[in-house]
Amino acid sequence: MAPESRRVVLETAFADASRLLAILASHRAPTSATLHYIAIAPELPSLGADAPVDLRAAWPVAVAGLHRLALDGGVTLDLLVGGTAAQWLPEITARVDEFVIPEPLDAMRALSRLAAPGAKLRVHAPDEQQLRALKAAGFSWQHAPDAEGWLHADYTSRKPQPPAPPPRERRAIVIGAGVAGSAACERLAARGWQVTLIERQEEPAQEASGNRAGIFMPLLSKDDNIPTRLTRAAYLHAMRAWQRLGGLAPDGSAPVLGDQCGVLQLARDAEHAALQREVAEAWQYPREFVQWLDANEAAALLGSETPHGAWLFGQGGWANPASVCRAMLAACGDRLTRIFHAEAITLRRAGGEWEAVAADGRVIASAPTVVLANGAGATDIAQAAELPLYTMRGQVTHLPADAFPQLKMVVCREAYMTPPVQGIASVGATYDRDDDRGLRAESQEENLQRAEEILGAERLQAAGARNAALAGTRRLPHHGPRPPAPGRRAARL
Repeated sequence: MAPESRRVVLETAFADASRLLAILASHRAPTSATLHYIAIAPELPSLGADAPVDLRAAWPVAVAGLHRLALDGGVTLDLLVGGTAAQWLPEITARVDEFVIPEPLDAMRALSRLAAPGAKLRVHAPDEQQLRALKAAGFSWQHAPDAEGWLHADYTSRKPQPPAPPPRERRAIVIGAGVAGSAACERLAARGWQVTLIERQEEPAQEASGNRAGIFMPLLSKDDNIPTRLTRAAYLHAMRAWQRLGGLAPDGSAPVLGDQCGVLQLARDAEHAALQREVAEAWQYPREFVQWLDANEAAALLGSETPHGAWLFGQGGWANPASVCRAMLAACGDRLTRIFHAEAITLRRAGGEWEAVAADGRVIASAPTVVLANGAGATDIAQAAELPLYTMRGQVTHLPADAFPQLKMVVCREAYMTPPVQGIASVGATYDRDDDRGLRAESQEENLQRAEEILGAERLQAAGARNAALAGTRRLPHHGPRPPAPGRRAARL
């Protein structure tokens, strides 16, 4: 989509949704433009009944961080919750067409870095200091504030601005049809890209993404560190994305095979239980996000005695990765070309594009952009051979539903256990420092021993566990442009 058809609005103090709703109402008249609304909210406001249905359905739980909402009609809403505008502005990369400043802002000069040429600005009841800061930032105005106290200004600075990125031809090759590759395809296609997906298997999600059930839940920490913030944003975004894809259901009646049955994360020991309780009390998370349960409350949900407490993630659960991949790829529509049972052995540059070349020399696909989403297999491609990727073996034990204690939610401590997924419960997974995909009897015993430690020997033995298994590999993820090797320029992957 051409840059001129995109409208970016930044509101620095999002205390209610009235301005957003007004802009949405005007935007959703017949238009080919896309709208990106960035709202900084010290606290997440509630929505009224007059809000559009898709906005109410996507509205997040009130936890700090970035919440990206994809709405109907080409609208993206970024809610930056918690903290002040002065704290968030350095984190934003955008070319803003309209600024809305409802409250005094100490970081007025920071707006010039974000302003697109000719950007509009509205600021409410500015004082003399703010006016001086606005002028220093490159904004000018001809009239005094209006009857409601709003000053309207334009960005007229002739200071050198970071150049707008050159228009990019929106064609890409994605290598790998697991969760990462399927998600890349879906997001690129949603932004108007034509994507060619190359996968060496005959179906998506047959390797590292091939488990029967993957657990979705966030991490928590005392200091709200980067992994905590990242998993929180990803967890909440995934649930919204799956709803856009048609929802999830444990019986296969929705595109995503899965269930928001809840995740009970049991404390490892008394010290960990104290930390769990301290974190829950310190951050005052909403109950729908996480609850702290004492040992009696946790045991009531588990159906077995447990010596310590637990976190309950009420919106967490399990999802079948292959169904997630299929739903994401289906959402791409005719913007996606699938080339399965094929493998890109080499990449080479030709005519300003990347060519993916098979072992027999055939060019499988060509495009200006390549996304490597094939895990550690990326290092088999020369341009990515030096990436610090590694794998770790994990074996999962599969137990028939009638041979394993019935669980109504996911349970995890030193292992995880799922409710039956199409008649099979999963227990695991081991952490082995190799990538051998062969099944091991000792890994089976390790998984069953961990389950016994959580549920108790009597409960497990009463079920008479019989088992099969799946062995796969975990991969440390990396994201972004391929970094250059020492002394070399980065390849434009």
